[in-house]
Amino acid sequence: MGQKVLIVEDEPNITASLVFLLDREGFEVTVEADGAAAMGQIETAEPDLVILDVMLPNVSGFDILRHLRAHPALGRTPVMMLTAKGQSRDRERAEELGADRFVTKPYSNREIIEWARQLAAI
Repeated sequence: MGQKVLIVEDEPNITASLVFLLDREGFEVTVEADGAAAMGQIETAEPDLVILDVMLPNVSGFDILRHLRAHPALGRTPVMMLTAKGQSRDRERAEELGADRFVTKPYSNREIIEWARQLAAI
């Protein structure tokens, strides 16, 4: 069984693309499109990597990241923020909250796979 990746993304086309890429590389992939539901899914699934969109329904990716970093057992889970919001203040906020990688859309498929491999191996 491969490393577990939880994708938290509400855009179906991006989700489908990421699932295809990661599944093909041997990752065990689960998906959540709602921010509030993702918080419970992270605690239940205990993923090796979370790929997290910033703009989500109900709870933002920043809030999810803050919650994850405060969790005693899951606080060191690697997080790749994947977003269309590429402003420097968003990148700074993600870094302040403890994101391991900040990737703007559109992204390179090859880079997503390389970063997923690196981060999930931590």
